[in-house]
Amino acid sequence: MIKIAYHSLYAHPLPEGHRFPMLKYELIPGQLLHEGIITPDHLFEPEPLSEDIVLLSHDPAYWAQLRDFTLPPREQRRIGFPLNAQLVERELRIAQGTIDGALFAKEYGLAFNVAGGTHHAGSNWGEGFCLLNDQAIAANYLLNKGLFKRILIIDLDVHQGNGTAQILENEPRVFTFSMHGEKNFPFRKEISDLDIGLDADTGDDAYLSLLAETLPELYQKHQPDFVFYLSGVDVLSTDKLGKLAMSKAGCKERDSLVFQFCRKHGLPVQVSMGGGYSPAIKDIVEAHCNTFKTGIDLLS
Repeated sequence: MIKIAYHSLYAHPLPEGHRFPMLKYELIPGQLLHEGIITPDHLFEPEPLSEDIVLLSHDPAYWAQLRDFTLPPREQRRIGFPLNAQLVERELRIAQGTIDGALFAKEYGLAFNVAGGTHHAGSNWGEGFCLLNDQAIAANYLLNKGLFKRILIIDLDVHQGNGTAQILENEPRVFTFSMHGEKNFPFRKEISDLDIGLDADTGDDAYLSLLAETLPELYQKHQPDFVFYLSGVDVLSTDKLGKLAMSKAGCKERDSLVFQFCRKHGLPVQVSMGGGYSPAIKDIVEAHCNTFKTGIDLLS
């Protein structure tokens, strides 16, 4: 059975100006249930991540500042909102949801996290609304437990997965791939194992052609036995922060290419949703729901 991590804290209310993007975390599972794509049995609520697992990926001093709410104001501004207990618990549950999802994917082939994709969090910093890096944490967890030998992270959010690249830069068992807007946040990029920077206004044809060429090369280079997929929908032409020119149909085809790649090579895949900032919430929710539908169609 396909399993999907969701918790009410995913839609945790934030200060004015940040609330709108959080609506999607309630609306995505609601829409999937409404359409009959999933049933309540598909959803599970993750517990908070334990400290020992956090420390597989994050610096002890940084984690202590998050845990004790002593992160300096300058670092809180870098994250984008003030630190509080609910926010830290939210990040802990998101990261645990991605670990649990990876374990479900090992069993069933595919699992999702309604949230996640917190790829701007580095080992000792938070940034861009990210405090803890869920997929880097889960990758280190799988390796630490000896569950997989070679992991591929496919990050197709419009923003580079800088924190993921930094955390895993000295881990040869994980291959980090980020295809993102070159002239977009973060303006100081880290070095992934493979970075593809896209010009502004890159549309469906160029994007999909490049991705289709790249995925087979990734398998040949790394021979992974597990995949994490970050499926941000901020690649849409309607996105306020994205600067690309993809349609919803193109975004859905992007997902299809990734899931077909996983099916071809028999790779279990955990999917985290990443960003989406179109002015109309229906555009965000539809594009994210397409990711779920495409994955379920191809891998369940």
